Amino acid sequence: MPGPLAGLKIVEIAGIGPAPFAAMLLADLGADIIRIDRPGGTLRLGAAEHDLLNRGRPSVAVDLKHPDAAALVLDLASRADALIEGFRPGVAERLGFGPEACAAVNPRLVYGRMTGWGQDGPLAQTAGHDLTYLSLAGTLHPIGRAGGPPQVPVNLLGDFGGGGLFLALGVLAAVFEARTSGLGQVVDAAIVDGAAVLSTMLYGMLHGGHWRDERGVNLLDTGAPFYDVYECSDGGHVSVGALEPQFYAAFLDRLGLPADIDRSSWDDLRTAIATRFKERTRDEWAATFDGSDACVAPVLSLLEAPSHPHLAARGTFVTRDGVLQPAPAPRFSRTPATLTTRPPQPGEHSRTALESWGISEVDTLITSGVVL
Repeated sequence: MPGPLAGLKIVEIAGIGPAPFAAMLLADLGADIIRIDRPGGTLRLGAAEHDLLNRGRPSVAVDLKHPDAAALVLDLASRADALIEGFRPGVAERLGFGPEACAAVNPRLVYGRMTGWGQDGPLAQTAGHDLTYLSLAGTLHPIGRAGGPPQVPVNLLGDFGGGGLFLALGVLAAVFEARTSGLGQVVDAAIVDGAAVLSTMLYGMLHGGHWRDERGVNLLDTGAPFYDVYECSDGGHVSVGALEPQFYAAFLDRLGLPADIDRSSWDDLRTAIATRFKERTRDEWAATFDGSDACVAPVLSLLEAPSHPHLAARGTFVTRDGVLQPAPAPRFSRTPATLTTRPPQPGEHSRTALESWGISEVDTLITSGVVL
């Protein structure tokens, strides 16, 4: 069965990080995406077949600085529902396929723009990375322990949580609206905006008096000893999330601590919990808590997680073309998301992809140097 986005046509101007992640999500769900790569590809940390963010869509290598390149991009845009790009503000306009040029050939086109700072504002033209945007959004400050510095959440929170997910959501929302209005629009997805939205619950707790604007002293930031990570005797770790009373009671029971232990003194309780966890290995504690409602789990590595019985039973990870990777999500009962093609070499499908989108005279485009 085709995925739920079957029939949705998207032009992706290749980039790195959040924009290709958004395109990957949409391709996993069945969207027909043609990826416009630069000759030689974009910056990558390894072989093309391991660049998993590029899975599920063909690659056409285009010299975007060629004087005839913009015409090709606009031709593709005229046949698409959406276009995604991740340039700094104004770059796509200078290359000849900005929002106005695309709207002139396709008024229904949704133009998705992915940046760190957004299309306007004092920092719009300034460089940055995931941590830069998280820092100013206020989202990095709460992450870490009391008395210590903010901790780096890899680049999952900004690039992919605040960036790529919001771009994918915005594009889908705008395409949905365009099918009623007949008009496209620009989706200005900024990591700094999305990262701020991710902290909405914390702002509610802050105003309600349930959160202090300090690190490591609150219920969900390692301040509470029953919501934290503990080291075991073998150097492994377990996470504890026993917030509700019934889960906390189950936690104390399996851990072997008295049910009437003082919960009001967080320092004393943390010491008792930490001392107990140091008595056994991670996997021994995992077996002790297995199947309980204590909300305790072993902290698994990237290579360990796919083998966990629950994730293996659900097929949360798959091996495709010899490469282990997360499977598409979420799940659909009638139109399942599936992996299609492996990550391509830049320009691997230049001819076949353009022809499948109805582009004529591909030979001329290749001979002239527009397409490689």
